Amino acid sequence: MAFITMRQAISDALREEMKRDDTVFIMGEEVGVWGGTYAVTRGFYDEFGPRRVKDTPISEMVIGGAATGAAMNGLRPVAEFMTINFAFLALDAMVNHAAKVHYMFGGQMKAPVVFRAPGGGGRQLGATHSHTPDVIFAHFPGLKVVSPSTPYDAKGLLKAAIRSDDPVLFIEHATLYQLRGEVPEGDYVVPMGVSDVKREGTDVTLVGYAQGLQVALEAAEKLAREGVSAEVVDLRSLRPLDMGPVVKSFKKTFKAVIVEEGYRSYGIGAEVAARLQEEAFDYLDAPIKRVAQFEVPLPYSRDLEQAALINVDRVIAAVKEIL
Repeated sequence: MAFITMRQAISDALREEMKRDDTVFIMGEEVGVWGGTYAVTRGFYDEFGPRRVKDTPISEMVIGGAATGAAMNGLRPVAEFMTINFAFLALDAMVNHAAKVHYMFGGQMKAPVVFRAPGGGGRQLGATHSHTPDVIFAHFPGLKVVSPSTPYDAKGLLKAAIRSDDPVLFIEHATLYQLRGEVPEGDYVVPMGVSDVKREGTDVTLVGYAQGLQVALEAAEKLAREGVSAEVVDLRSLRPLDMGPVVKSFKKTFKAVIVEEGYRSYGIGAEVAARLQEEAFDYLDAPIKRVAQFEVPLPYSRDLEQAALINVDRVIAAVKEIL
């Protein structure tokens, strides 16, 4: 096992898949000579050349459309958006074409494209560069959406996404690139659409993904010092959404707090809460709580930005309220 950052895990997954399959190529703004906004593809241009590492115009509409077209014609593009906020400009290609061609052509056409996009707040990038709009993309059938919380999952999920014949949005939380964890040095994949229990517990279920999962784990650690045993479930995939481990945990603890960095209204937490009451109503001992970002455009000021985002204290307060 190697102990590496999430940035390195993502980079390793890309490099290994490009060596394994010569139909895989990378495209996006500054992914080539510059090596990517977050340095994920540093060195790739020299290693693989301009045919397989393509710097694009500053146009997400071009990136989304060209990647989808290339995928429909037999290639496996990995298209990088500098930030998920700019993916709105590629929404038509992603949800009206990539997500639908397999269905609309009766299985005769497919679009095996991966859209990589850093998301989330916490880096003082201003309101228009700090969205967590994951639920918008997860709303559309045909487009898989994954968002890892650990380096192990990041590498395994990205490999699975590249090998998938379905289009995948791979969301990388911008504050997790430096997070370190153990990652196998050999080839492995993590299946999409499978949730994972990251910590066992008996008193309350904490559900999260990406940065929300890391906040939940830290809250669980602090709660343990006060005698509260929290089980932490990582969704990992938003579409398809695997509720099995969540429901199983809820039937053991009878209480749940859902932690997400997106907005509370109409969010991932709302979907998880609705499914819990549909599938495990008889086990409900307290209202299901949601901890989410406050519903304001994220401020540039560091103090104000941090005040608007999710944090450990808010999760602990929600747990204590339902206990």
